[in-house]
Amino acid sequence: MPEKPAITSSELGVLWITYQEKTMILRMLEYFIEKADDEKAKKIMTDLYKEIDIYVGKIKSIFKSEGAAIPVGFTSEDVNKDVPKLYENGFDIMFVRLLKEISMGLHTLNINMAYREDIVILFKELTAITQSFYNSCTQYLLEKGMLARAPYVSMPNSVEFVKDKDYLAGMNPFSKIGKKRTLNAVEVAYIFHGIESNVIGLQMITGFAQCADKTEVKNFFTKGAELSKSIIKEMSETFLEDGIQIPAPSGGNATRSTVPPFSDKLMMYCTSLFCSFSMGGNAVGTAFSLRNDLAAKNTIFTKDIFEYAHEGAKIMINNGWMEEPPQMIERKK
Repeated sequence: MPEKPAITSSELGVLWITYQEKTMILRMLEYFIEKADDEKAKKIMTDLYKEIDIYVGKIKSIFKSEGAAIPVGFTSEDVNKDVPKLYENGFDIMFVRLLKEISMGLHTLNINMAYREDIVILFKELTAITQSFYNSCTQYLLEKGMLARAPYVSMPNSVEFVKDKDYLAGMNPFSKIGKKRTLNAVEVAYIFHGIESNVIGLQMITGFAQCADKTEVKNFFTKGAELSKSIIKEMSETFLEDGIQIPAPSGGNATRSTVPPFSDKLMMYCTSLFCSFSMGGNAVGTAFSLRNDLAAKNTIFTKDIFEYAHEGAKIMINNGWMEEPPQMIERKK
């Protein structure tokens, strides 16, 4: 018997996806490390770079041992470190923190599709690394006053159970209560998270729009910025209806630079990754929001983000930027 079984299609797929994501992060870290003015932020990103680079090498070794082609991913051609800063101080760690949040979700999904022990261990180790650096980024931003906390809530002094189906109401004008009930803490958590991630996404894509090379890509990013603004506006209005303060992070805005530090290909892929993360977040928010108007809004957000992501995929295909995942054998031919 062979020492290790051959990797399955799902294992090959999740390793391929991970290689794409990690090589993109490495390229972006190279630029942010070069431009970092704060030594603590620079150390966080440098340490993260070293850890990720090791695992990119491990994934390459698995591909080689299985006789699989090494994906292209993202290379030195996709980053230019010798350009002015595209973002103000603080954005780098805000961005890395959100990337680590995305990575935690991906690693959890990936480990569920792995069977071979060495691949399971690889994703377990990546999960631990990701959680550690997510916490480092969070504590750094809190220390610098750049990370807004979610709204506080009065602590419950008794346990209550829902007594009426009108608890679910949000859009029904014939409801007995005659109005939407106040948001519960779970709903506030998901709305706040949606605002927070869209604010950082808006900062990111505003910078991308300023420096994109191709006009169609620039227009695509500008459209994405407007989409983020509309989602932030809708979610913020939901808070204001209940008199809930809208926390917002400070700093990290795009500068005036129009010189691209990243290739259009890399920025398009990064935006696609953020769209996938946003759709997943909306799906979870919908599942745990019991007021039907919130579920309806999340459904519309998901539809709009999906259509936007689909438009981006067409641009990537037309420009030869979308690397094709490994294919199953075409039996029909």
